[in-house]
Amino acid sequence: MRIAVTGATGFVGQALVPRLLQAGHQVRILARQLPQFAPGAAGPVELVLGDLTQAAALERLVAGADAVLHLAGLIKARREADFFAVNRDGVANLLAAIDPPATPRLILLSSLAAREPLISPYAASKRAGEEILRNAPHGLPWLALRAPVVYGPGDRETLAFFKTVQRGLAPVAGDGSGRISAINVADLADLLCRLATADLPPADAYEVDDGAPDGYSLRDFAQEAGRALGRSVRTIRIPKPAMSLVAFAQQAIAKLDGEARILSPAKVREIFHADWVARDRRLAEFLGWQPHIALPEGFAETVAWYRRRRWL
Repeated sequence: MRIAVTGATGFVGQALVPRLLQAGHQVRILARQLPQFAPGAAGPVELVLGDLTQAAALERLVAGADAVLHLAGLIKARREADFFAVNRDGVANLLAAIDPPATPRLILLSSLAAREPLISPYAASKRAGEEILRNAPHGLPWLALRAPVVYGPGDRETLAFFKTVQRGLAPVAGDGSGRISAINVADLADLLCRLATADLPPADAYEVDDGAPDGYSLRDFAQEAGRALGRSVRTIRIPKPAMSLVAFAQQAIAKLDGEARILSPAKVREIFHADWVARDRRLAEFLGWQPHIALPEGFAETVAWYRRRRWL
C-alpha cells in the first residue's frame, strides 16, 4: 500500500517507518528537512519537504495514498495558540488536502489527555483535533488512537526521568498514588502498522495501552525504573505548590530564551490528575491485537539502549 506519514522523524515515527517498509509498503513522509534516520535495507522513503501549514506539500503527501498516518503533534509550546495551530489546525489542513473522491483511511495519533479537554491547552488541542475528524467528509474512514505514556529506545522526553532515578531519587507527584497507563513504542508502532491495512472499527476515538488492567501508580512506575537501572530508589513526594513554582520559573525562562519548556502550570494539572489509565479495550478486541512488551521488559530494553549510546 501507499502510506503517507506525518511526524515520521519523531520518536514514534522513527519506530514506525522501518516497520512499514519491512511490511512491503511504499512510504511517503512529510518533513521540514532531510530525516536523520535511515531505514537502510528495509527500503526507500519518498520525502515531501514541508510542514502542516503548507497546502501544496500536504496535497503531494496524500496524493494517491491508501492510508495517512498522522503522528505529528506538539507536546510543548510557549503559547496556547501554538498547541491549537498544530494539534487542531494540522488535522484540518490534512483533511483539506485530500481531494475527493479519494478516501484514504486517516489514522490520528492522539492522547489520553484528550478525554480531559478542560485540564490544559494541550489536552484541549488534542480533543479539538479529534473533533475535526468527527466532521470529516462522509465516506472517509478515520480513527483516533489515544495513546498513554509512550516510552522506549530513542525517547528523549523520559530520559530526564531515568537520569534522576539513576541517582537513586524518584520524584513523584503528591503521594505517588496517581495512576497512569503506558505502552512501549514498538507495540505502538506495531498497532499503527496494523491499522494502516486492517479492517477498521466504526470511526471513533479509541484508547490503547500495554494491557496492564489498572495501569501503574506513579510509585510503581518509579520503582520499576529503578529495577531496570539496578538501583534502589528513594521516592520523593513533590507537593503541587512546589511543582507549580518550578513550572512558573520554567515558563519565565522560556519567555526569555524563546525555548519551549514542557513543564508549565497546565502540565502540572495534567501530572496531578489522579487517573490516566486506559480502560477502553474496544480496539484491541476488534482487531484481535495484543501488546507484547510488558513494563519490566520494556524499561530494561530502554535502559540498555540508553547505556549503549552513553545517554545514561
